This record gives sequence, structure tokens and C-alpha cells, in this order.
Amino acid sequence: MSHTTDWTARVHLVEEERTTKVSVELDTGSSRLTAHGTARCNPADNDVPAIGDELAAARALENLAQQLKRTAYHDMAAAGTSREQPVARPYVGWPDVEEA
Repeated sequence: MSHTTDWTARVHLVEEERTTKVSVELDTGSSRLTAHGTARCNPADNDVPAIGDELAAARALENLAQQLKRTAYHDMAAAGTSREQPVARPYVGWPDVEEA
């Protein structure tokens, strides 16, 4: 079975007062998912907007990935091919800690 499709993603970034907020909208043609991510600059650090953009976008895309997996597991169950959902494990690397 051959299958080809295009999905459209829009990434919207806003920075205000050392906080970057990102929303990502994915349009698959049959559904739309929206995900969000935030990054805050520590007051002791230099304000480098590109870093906030990268972190906030990465967090939004991670959120989108989680939503896509939940959707896939739901669709698998509806198709009768359900299996247990894997336990979420943290990514290797720097911790994803946001300042409160």
C-alpha cells in the first residue's frame, strides 16, 4: 500500500518581557492539533531571544508529538489493533526546567 500526503504546520512565536511563547498548529487535512511551549530568560542571564525561540519551539513541538502519539493510539484502538501505550520517559540531555 502506497500513501503520500502533505501536512501543514504553522509556528507562531511571541516574546514579551524575557518570556517567549510559541504555538504550533498542525493541519493534517483531517484534523488540527495545537500545541504550546514557553521559555523564560533567567534574570541573571543575558537576554538572547534566539535561545528563547529555540527552547519554546522545542517544548511546543514535544507537546505536539505527545498529542500525535495519543491520537495514533486512539486510532489504533478504533481500528482494533490496540496495544498498551508506552510509559513516557524523559529525554536524555539537559533537564527541561522552567523558572516559575
